[in-house]
This record gives sequence, C-alpha cells and structure tokens, in this order.
Amino acid sequence: MDWSDLPIFLAIARDGSLGAAARRLGQTQPTMGRRLRALEAAVGQTLFQRTRDGFVLTDEGQAMLGHAERMEEEALALRRELAGADRSLEGLLRVSCSDWFGVKMVAPVLAEFAQIQPRVVVELLTDPRLYSLPRREADLAFRIMPFDEPEVVSRRLARIEYGVYAKVGSPHPKPGDGRGCPLVLMDNAFGGMPDVVWITRILPKAHIVSRSNNREVQAALCELGTGLAVLPRPLADPIAGIERIDLGEDPPSRETWLGYHRDMRRLARLRALLDLIIARLAN
Repeated sequence: MDWSDLPIFLAIARDGSLGAAARRLGQTQPTMGRRLRALEAAVGQTLFQRTRDGFVLTDEGQAMLGHAERMEEEALALRRELAGADRSLEGLLRVSCSDWFGVKMVAPVLAEFAQIQPRVVVELLTDPRLYSLPRREADLAFRIMPFDEPEVVSRRLARIEYGVYAKVGSPHPKPGDGRGCPLVLMDNAFGGMPDVVWITRILPKAHIVSRSNNREVQAALCELGTGLAVLPRPLADPIAGIERIDLGEDPPSRETWLGYHRDMRRLARLRALLDLIIARLAN
C-alpha cells in the first residue's frame, strides 16, 4: 500500500465523487481515479461502489475508513506538534472569521501586524464555513459562540453591540407593530439568530423583503432603502447613508470568541498575533 493514497481514499469517502475530491486536494479527476484503482489493487478489495449518485463505501471500504481516519489524525497531530515547537517569527498563519468581522475588526490588526512582523504571512479566510482547527484548516478562528472541541484553547474576546438601522430620512416604525415596514434579515439558515428573533418580536407585523448571510450586503441594502436591518455597530455606525433608530430596547449583543489548537500554543508567530489581537480588540 502507498500511504500517500490514503488521503485520496478519505477525500472520496467524504465528498462522494472523484471531481469533488479532486478539487479538495488540488488534483485532477483522472489522477484521483488512477490512484484509487492502485489502492484497491494494493489491498485486494473494492473500496467503493460506483453508483449514479456517486461513490458509496463498500463493507471493506467502511472497515478501512476508521483505520484511515485514525492514521490521518496521528499525522495531523504530528504536524501540529512540530509546528507548535517552531519558535521562528516567519511563516504562514491561517485565520478564519466572518465577512464583516474580517473587514472591520481583523484587517486593521493584520495591517499593524504586517508592519511589526513582515516575515509572517497571514491568510484571512472569511466565508461561512467553520474551518477545523484540529485538521489545521485554520490556525486561529473567531466565532460567535464558545468552542466545544476539547483540544481547542479558547477565550472570550469581545462583546459586539448591535443596532437597528434605516436609510437616512426614511420613516421609522413604531415598536410593537411594524405594519408595512420592510426588513432585511439573515438568510433562513441563520433564522434562529438572536437578532432575527428579536426584530420579529419587536415588529411582529413587519414583512421580510430580502435576506442575506452577509452583513455587509445587509448594510448595503439598508443604505439603498430596501428595509430596516439589525447590524453590528462597528460595521454600521461609520456608514453615512444609514442611521441607528430607537425601537424602545436595544437588540441583543453577541460575544466573540477566539480559539486555537492546544498543540499550537508554543508557536511564536501565533502567540505574537494573539497578543496584538487581544491588545486591540479585547473588551
């Protein structure tokens, strides 16, 4: 068995197709197929059933999956331990956070960090996906809820205040009603977020005209007069075309947490970035 074929096996098992697995690993689809056939020949078993809906693990493939995942975890642990012992202030750091938080909160800190530590390259990932710290998909992550992975070191960073915003000069609704008032909210996947629950309680008769999972898009729609939006104050307060309005009570604030894998706590460049982030953003 060629051990380097195990990541191929795991990617196909997780994604269910050669194409998706190839994109995950940066390989071509023919290469993925060739290496899978080589692995099946080496172990003498058919590991996947090829169906119209994709690749499905056979019983033999299912048996192999657990062993391959444990081998992967050991390899990742070794990488983390070796990386965590690196005391040099150069190299790559991957940071994960939400879109608006990256633009308004993290980017200014990274600009300052680049002046202090020019040999450290920080890669900022700002999409809705939760990047895995144990799998080294990110070295540092910001989230709006505490981390529940036991191997992640985390701390509360800051409380973010929210407000209700409308286009400057537009009519303001009355609390407890909201009849005829258009709203710009989070998309359905985030429909249970505190700000969505709050605004629908305060303005029960308001109607939703637009949704987005991107806070900056919500702010832009609000500025264009599409509807009211509940937005983080660090994002919305500087926007000249919108104003914060009073509906009798403030929207719920949100906590921001930062986390990193415990094996990375001795990584000098991560420690340096953490210290600057906490100095600039913690409250």
